[in-house]
Amino acid sequence: MTSTQPLAERLRPRNLEEFLGQEHLVGPDAVLQKMVRSGNLVSIILWGPPGVGKTTLARIIATTLDRPFYTLSAVSSGVRDVREIIDKAKKQQFFNRPNPILFIDEIHRFSKSQQDSLLGAVESGIITLIGATTENPSFEVISPLLSRCQVYVLNPLSKEHLLKLLEIALEKDVELKHRKVVIQEDEALLRFSGGDARKLLNVLELVVNAGEPENDPVYITNDRVLVLLQKNLALYDKLGEMHYDIISAFIKSIRGSDPDAAVYWLARMIEGGEDLKFIARRLVILAAEDIGLANPNALLLAQSTFDAVHQIGFPESRIILSECAIYLATSPKSNSAYAAIDAAQETVRTTGDLPVPLHIRNAPTKLMKELGYHENYKYAHSYEGNFVEQDFLPEKIRKERFYIPQDNPSETKILERLVSWWGKRFRKR
Repeated sequence: MTSTQPLAERLRPRNLEEFLGQEHLVGPDAVLQKMVRSGNLVSIILWGPPGVGKTTLARIIATTLDRPFYTLSAVSSGVRDVREIIDKAKKQQFFNRPNPILFIDEIHRFSKSQQDSLLGAVESGIITLIGATTENPSFEVISPLLSRCQVYVLNPLSKEHLLKLLEIALEKDVELKHRKVVIQEDEALLRFSGGDARKLLNVLELVVNAGEPENDPVYITNDRVLVLLQKNLALYDKLGEMHYDIISAFIKSIRGSDPDAAVYWLARMIEGGEDLKFIARRLVILAAEDIGLANPNALLLAQSTFDAVHQIGFPESRIILSECAIYLATSPKSNSAYAAIDAAQETVRTTGDLPVPLHIRNAPTKLMKELGYHENYKYAHSYEGNFVEQDFLPEKIRKERFYIPQDNPSETKILERLVSWWGKRFRKR
């Protein structure tokens, strides 16, 4: 009889001994293992990519500790749902029962008011919160709630873990162990999984159930996997080599001022399910690194793009990303700001902590004034044009140049202004 449960659900680990991966958290002497053994569970946030065991780990902890377990999805739950669970927890507390665990999946999708509704109950211990998120909690979880939780990072499963999972599936699953499944090639299986156990098992189940009579052997090859998945999955691995190749192609296309190529690689990432915030973050970096002072508005637009993507989400944000990518690709380019900070940091590493010139030091006390702090400092606004020539760099590197304006209309104007102020110091070399 065929099970109605997906393979990934049938193979969900029931205890920490069956749990694959995350040894840094659940290994023999790891922090969560110790927490479970002692029974002293604090509120935690599990941060990691999909399919690495966040939900499973929460369930195992609740079962092992024999604690009531409530679960909410931030996608479909609101403040009212949170308060109902807190009310139930208060009643259990009244009867001296152990405080329940509240698991919130995708907690980064909770609004500020929804997260605020958790604070009192978490702080007083009425509930123990386990939140799961694929997004950096530093940006997505409000500070008061974050300060009340320990954050633990879960990693994508390694190739060894994924191969072990395939072995377990074929040997122990109630359905697959009765089928003759031969994995002749595993590269495509592993690549499409991208370190995601659930995705790996879903692909395996799809390939095994794709047409052969139940009593016939199933031979899994790379070609078979590709043929069966090409309609549903773009050839794109968010965690593997192609992820880095495509984002590299995207960045280089914008840097190279090709808007068509930029939009094409953007489409490849969108169709492949790439995190849109990741793309937006890279655009912000690119705007500063590759366009910079040739068009300072580029950074403003990129930051606005990141904010809009964060607020709006898919599918509309693809249009915003497209606009930004085209704008950046068609902007004049300069990496002078990038080169300047690199050069300055290299000088700092080479010369060490050079003393601040006395005349530009702060002098809040009488002693400091007597030692010459702030003496002979010239206040720029007291001079014509709000400028007066004086030294701001340490004596040892007084003649160093870090910012070199490049040849574009915006920086040409900057250079003219610098030359009018500083004369030969800023003349082209």
